[in-house]
Amino acid sequence: MTSIHAFWLAGRQTTGETTLDVTSPWDGRLVGKAAVPTDAQVEEAVAAAYAVRDEFAATPAHVRAAALDHVSRRLVERTEEIAQLISAENGKPIKWARGEVGRAVSVFRFAAEEARRFNGGEAQRLDTDAGGQGRLAFTRRFPKGVVLGIAPFNFPLNLCAHKIAPAIAVGTPIILKPAPATPLSGLLIGELLAETDLPAGSWSVLPVANDKMPALVQDERLPVVSFTGSEQVGYAIMDSVPRKHCTLELGGNGAAVVLGDFSSEADLDWVAARVATFSNYQGGQSCISVQRVIADASVYDRLVPKIVKAVEGQVTGDPSDPKTDVGPLVSEDAAKRVESWVDEAVRAGAQLLTGGKRDGAAYAPTVLTDVPADTTLACEEVFGPVMTVTKADGEQAAFDAVNDSKYGLQAGVFTHDLQAAFRAHRALEVGGVVIGDAPSYRADQMPYGGVKQSGVGREGVRFAMDDYTYERVMVLTGIEL
Repeated sequence: MTSIHAFWLAGRQTTGETTLDVTSPWDGRLVGKAAVPTDAQVEEAVAAAYAVRDEFAATPAHVRAAALDHVSRRLVERTEEIAQLISAENGKPIKWARGEVGRAVSVFRFAAEEARRFNGGEAQRLDTDAGGQGRLAFTRRFPKGVVLGIAPFNFPLNLCAHKIAPAIAVGTPIILKPAPATPLSGLLIGELLAETDLPAGSWSVLPVANDKMPALVQDERLPVVSFTGSEQVGYAIMDSVPRKHCTLELGGNGAAVVLGDFSSEADLDWVAARVATFSNYQGGQSCISVQRVIADASVYDRLVPKIVKAVEGQVTGDPSDPKTDVGPLVSEDAAKRVESWVDEAVRAGAQLLTGGKRDGAAYAPTVLTDVPADTTLACEEVFGPVMTVTKADGEQAAFDAVNDSKYGLQAGVFTHDLQAAFRAHRALEVGGVVIGDAPSYRADQMPYGGVKQSGVGREGVRFAMDDYTYERVMVLTGIEL
């Protein structure tokens, strides 16, 4: 009999009246059952978080840092178990799942470090004008209030970590809602938090159904909403609560630009290997996966066959096999959507160079050229293992092509020219520019987020901590400087 994974209500483990089946996208087997909280239990969690907010904010930094360090260490100790869980519920190849656990280890460690040095205060002398003589301003940051964190399915452990760890670091309670398709990894974080001395009520992990979210989003006791997911849902949340502080990490259609100076055979082999890997890792289900390759005309004809060969070299199949590079998408419906977008592009005149086939929830790594600009594939985030390659006549045309999108999350620029790198940093309308590599690079301590329809605010532990807090100034009078 499959065990039921209890949820975490105000720091304690409990169950509700119903359960949610969690199944493997690879073979459909039942991975586990997640207990679903009742409306009354959700209310209890919110009330507890709201009641403990002042106590938690006053918790000494060493207590919060110790809890975060504990979770980081325990993730290391249970790496293989957790990686197997991620792979089972998400369909992610085991090698990528192990990497995700390693990233979550770092997130909690970074948060522990930041908790120890955060909120030290900044002094500003005010006697720069005569009216400020004898006065000193002292600024500190304080929590805005309880955070509602809403996490997606594609990184079911690490993106839960990116909600929880910064909240604990600043001393603000958090209600975490993991994705319904992949709740088990988030619930496991609850197991590790329960081993710490954090105040009861300071955190809850509640796998509530998506249709229950509007009431939580509207709750005035939850003044901060941190959402990672689709553009449509994210902006609907923001529009529904215009007076709340919302951070939105939304979609992208990551572009990799290959400039003309990146032209040796070794250079182009590197490009092909990197874009093949990062168009298809996580089944393409990453906001910064490579969806578009924009190559200078001088290298295009040599680069395209290298990309096709590298993509065809990606190993597909059972995500539990360490050799597998590309597993299934999160569901068969997701794979059918990708299939329909590719088929639409081909009917409109796109050239299919490899891939283009679906088997249940799996979709073959795919490369297309000559994709018409008005097709869905050209305009939207595919969130699948699909890459388009286009030719650009020079640097400016390549940069214009990157910017010709409603999204602006990250871009990669393959160049050896330092001046071109700085021109790209200035010109590209994205939240991050990666020089010499694909746009899919993310270090969990760096600021991460987008512009345009890719969201507002920044993740990355230190930057999320800023989003969860506000500055409060104190003016001291009668100070001799």
